[in-house]
Amino acid sequence: MGLKRISSTASALPTTTTTAVRRRRHGGQKCGNIKLTILCGIITILVLRGTIGISLLSFPSESTTIPRHVAEETDRIVAEIRSGENDDESESESVTLTNRTYTLGPKIIDWDSSRQKWLRQNRGFPNYVNGKPRILLVTGSQPGPCNNPIGDHYLLKSTKNKIDYCRMHNIEIVYNMANLDEELSGYWTKLPLIRKLMVSHPEAEWIWWMDSDAFFTDMLFEIPIAKYEPYNMVVHGYPNLLFEEKSWIALNTGSFLLRNRQWSLDLLDSWAPMGPRGAVREEAGKILTANLKDRPSFEADDQSALIYLLVSRKDEWMDKVFLENSYYLHGYWVGLVDKYEEYLESSHPGLGDERWPFVTHFVGCKTCGGYGDYTMESCLKSMERAFNFADNQLLDIYDFRHKGLLSPGVKRIRSETTRPLERSSIRSNIVDVV
Repeated sequence: MGLKRISSTASALPTTTTTAVRRRRHGGQKCGNIKLTILCGIITILVLRGTIGISLLSFPSESTTIPRHVAEETDRIVAEIRSGENDDESESESVTLTNRTYTLGPKIIDWDSSRQKWLRQNRGFPNYVNGKPRILLVTGSQPGPCNNPIGDHYLLKSTKNKIDYCRMHNIEIVYNMANLDEELSGYWTKLPLIRKLMVSHPEAEWIWWMDSDAFFTDMLFEIPIAKYEPYNMVVHGYPNLLFEEKSWIALNTGSFLLRNRQWSLDLLDSWAPMGPRGAVREEAGKILTANLKDRPSFEADDQSALIYLLVSRKDEWMDKVFLENSYYLHGYWVGLVDKYEEYLESSHPGLGDERWPFVTHFVGCKTCGGYGDYTMESCLKSMERAFNFADNQLLDIYDFRHKGLLSPGVKRIRSETTRPLERSSIRSNIVDVV
């Protein structure tokens, strides 16, 4: 009996264990399904928050209030995503603390001849196509989601705007969300990215950086690239503000071009040392504030550092830098977005200057979250106007237009025809410009 009892007990154990495992699996599946359902609901809410309109987001009514438990779950998921951003922070700090002189990487020498050799060996990747230099437009945003959900929606609109422009003008585009160097965060992330793209894409003759908060608003204008043949850098700026006043806003690095040359790699190497986060950046900020007119007291930024570099080492760099101000390579949004209706009445696209601005740059707006110089409502409404102003120039091809500069909706402006190719539109204008 004793043996039988042990045997029956032993035979019962696997059945009990299997049943428990099945129950746990079944429970886990239920839990997973519930989590998936909640996550889908949250994503739906986020999408709706990004599309229901500025006025509703700025002034939510009681009927649109998100349930507390859903909001908390959203915050939890976003927090989990962001928690991974600093996983290697302590490790990177321990590595960089032993490196007294910051560099972007190993010193590259003889790049020009090496690149020319590569181009000769790789004829399928020419740096000039149909007589025009190959341009690579680069933009990007932070790795994680915006603190403000509507910020991601406008990052998407900004990206669409850039893709549209590049498609019209045969420009390649790279959108980056990775921080390639933990030391160069914030304003400075563009420097290691540009360097990496230069050496990874020797076929690109020019690298064109453009901030995520800048919009093309003249979709027909094409930069006069032949004008810059003797130069290696093109940046919006003013010589008198740079050399006479030493102003910290003498130029703007929200939109600039660098030619793929050894000179540009050397410039990046000289530009970067003020950028490492922490004590280096803080101390460099003090130097910049002390030497640049009207600069507020804050850590070193890439724009101020470039101005300081060009002023203090003018003989070394300025002969290859073109300060462009004949058109709006950078156009400060305040004073522009309220004039779009005037441009429509009195001018036409393709000019790029004060008659029809090429780029509208939302300096001082922090739609993704954080402290900004302007109210969120003002920035969002102005961005909506800029996007729709530019988008109308594209929609014209398809016989549509936005119902208003603040409306995402569109309306038909021409009737369908049986002979569509005979219709004059923006497409014919593109041919004239390009």
